Amino acid sequence: MATTSDRMRAWTGPALFSYGFRPFFLGAGLWAVLSACLWLALLSGTLALPTRLDPVSWHAHEFLFGYLGAVLAGFMMTAVPNWTGRMPIVGWPLMLLFTLWLVGRLAMGVSALLPAGLGASVDVSFLLVLALVMLREIVAGRNWRNLGVVALLCVFLSGNVLFHVEAARGGYAAGGMGLRIGLGAALMMIALIGGRIVPSFTRNWLARRGSSELPVPPMQRLDKAALLLLLAALAAWIVRPEHLVTSALLIAAGLLNLVRVARWAGTATLSEPLVWILHAGYLFVPLGALAVALGGAMPAVLAPAAAQHLWMAGAVGVMTLAVMTRATLGHTGQPLTAGRGTSAVYALLIASVLIRTAAGLWPGAAAFLQSLSGACWLLAFAGFVCLYGGLLIRPREAR
Repeated sequence: MATTSDRMRAWTGPALFSYGFRPFFLGAGLWAVLSACLWLALLSGTLALPTRLDPVSWHAHEFLFGYLGAVLAGFMMTAVPNWTGRMPIVGWPLMLLFTLWLVGRLAMGVSALLPAGLGASVDVSFLLVLALVMLREIVAGRNWRNLGVVALLCVFLSGNVLFHVEAARGGYAAGGMGLRIGLGAALMMIALIGGRIVPSFTRNWLARRGSSELPVPPMQRLDKAALLLLLAALAAWIVRPEHLVTSALLIAAGLLNLVRVARWAGTATLSEPLVWILHAGYLFVPLGALAVALGGAMPAVLAPAAAQHLWMAGAVGVMTLAVMTRATLGHTGQPLTAGRGTSAVYALLIASVLIRTAAGLWPGAAAFLQSLSGACWLLAFAGFVCLYGGLLIRPREAR
């Protein structure tokens, strides 16, 4: 029976298409840089894209469904073969799926030049194909435990569809239910998958060092309660984001998830950024819940859009960067440790998140702070591409 290594060796084309994480992590990093450049140009008024979306909606869509869509594809196409024991998708099928993602980014940027609905259809087709492929792999491998991850991917897809419907009807899609559904699905993926990998990787790292302080094993009663409460809070936020009941649920979910992450011994990992960044990424889930609750109840104190960035750029941005750096190092045979460059990338991204949130607290300095936040974001992902791009395009060295 062929192994994963056999399948990878059988592919004689570019190493970039020898494993799912390679093209999609590189594409996500490059798109994070390019889209940030475009967004800063849009903010300054020096650029106008020929897109059917307003500038803010384009920016929000291309981060959530564009950037995150690529990261999800890279993660799932690498993790699902490990979950199911089936062969990974490599070579021409992988190349075609990546091309579909690329064409989607182009179509969304020039959608005003295309027939109505064509850009949206191309964009949605990528996530639809990805969901169908992942569902086939999970079912064929009888890996029922992870069927929930595919279900969340389908919810994420439905959010993208609704986003396009809202935009086509002339609505402000960046503030619509479609984006909230997509973001809610992303946060539940972080809570579900992160709730497994963060304590697991932390335990492994601490155990190798003989530490007596170890994280509580995942999926205890408190973890399940935290997940259910977060699900209820996100559902309420999707439907009635400014309702007081929603704020109450978000506060409760935020506090319980703070307790959850505190049980994972994150403070014992401060000497290894590759580990503590996972805790930082998850920490933005409860912090974002508390901030969004505040923004919904008292928008004069904290602008809701700025509060939401603790989820968007914080939880999603930081956790995806943490996963991409760790997975790239692990799957290319590098030591699982973060050097100075990687640590600087992490610091820049966290600074970007905090500065963007500060813009919602000081409206008078919002324009400057938003530009500064964008610059930090751009530098963080440019650093990722420079540090990890070579590892993603070169074959793994034999050891």
